[in-house]
Amino acid sequence: MPTIKNNFDRINKEIMSTALSCGRNIDTIQLIAVSKRKSVETIMEGIKAGAKHFGENYIQEAVEKIDRIGKDGIYWHFIGHLQSNKAKFAVQYFDYIHTVDTLKLAKAIDQQAKKIDKVQKILVQVNISEEKTKSGSNTKDTLQLAEQISLFKNLSLQGLMCMPPYFLDPEKARIYFKQLDHIKERIIALKLDNVSMEHLSMGMSNDFKVAIEEGSTMVRVGTSLFGGRD
Repeated sequence: MPTIKNNFDRINKEIMSTALSCGRNIDTIQLIAVSKRKSVETIMEGIKAGAKHFGENYIQEAVEKIDRIGKDGIYWHFIGHLQSNKAKFAVQYFDYIHTVDTLKLAKAIDQQAKKIDKVQKILVQVNISEEKTKSGSNTKDTLQLAEQISLFKNLSLQGLMCMPPYFLDPEKARIYFKQLDHIKERIIALKLDNVSMEHLSMGMSNDFKVAIEEGSTMVRVGTSLFGGRD
């Protein structure tokens, strides 16, 4: 059985070779270890292997783990669906929130960040495939949402996030990654305050290489790193 360290090294090599093959700087790509449903002990193994960025999906589970593990040299990313009434905990515990998809949620995060004098880094989640079962802003509404978010003083819009449909052939996801990059470029052209658009959070265990080729700066890898869910 390969260890988490073996998996981490293998994935990093794949990220590096993909970046080099398409002329990208490896330092612009973050590997986010998706640690939902994983134990503190498993996450500590990931940290020992060299992982620094971790993605969590559920607030209560994440709070318990972050309280035990801490934030010293570790960056926590919230990548699950966030309800407005949990914004307080997301702001207190997470460096990045990837899943902002409504003005209501953005406002709640801004209010909570203001209370603790924090500028919260966020990404707008785009429902790039327009699936009814998935969260995210509609593609046609994303530019307007970015404009609205830019008015909040305690939010820093850092980019976009998406989850295309799962395909056995990762090439089929490419069109969705291209589309997200196109939306990013349209937002950059607006030259909005508090909006840097340096990140595209896209690509998971099965399709992160294609995502990197299309500009991903954050790949969210769980199964390939930690194995199946605990």
